[in-house]
Amino acid sequence: MGKFVIRNVNSGIKFDLKATNGQVIATSEVYNAKASCVNGIESVKKNAPIANIENQTVENYETVPHPKFEMYQDKAGEYRFRLKARNGEIIATSEGYSTKAACENGIESVRKNAPEAEVVEE
Repeated sequence: MGKFVIRNVNSGIKFDLKATNGQVIATSEVYNAKASCVNGIESVKKNAPIANIENQTVENYETVPHPKFEMYQDKAGEYRFRLKARNGEIIATSEGYSTKAACENGIESVRKNAPEAEVVEE
């Protein structure tokens, strides 16, 4: 089972969602307060399993309603995703993946790990 790891950074507090193997599969923005960070985790737990995928790597892609995973390519050509809540706020982002299939696997890993993940502090 995965876990959310809350940690302090220079500018505040953030979380990483780690898969069972310890690899980071999604990360949050930096929050000012721990309570806000915990709310972000709860939002990921609630939204990830039901979020649709909006594939922005294809021309004329279909826009899907929130909550959703937006899959896109960055300037370096890597595939990434961001999870948006019902209100359109970004609640988690991914690392860069070299292939679209690896990015899709990352999304599935978030869907699978987030709902039951324990929350720990580093």
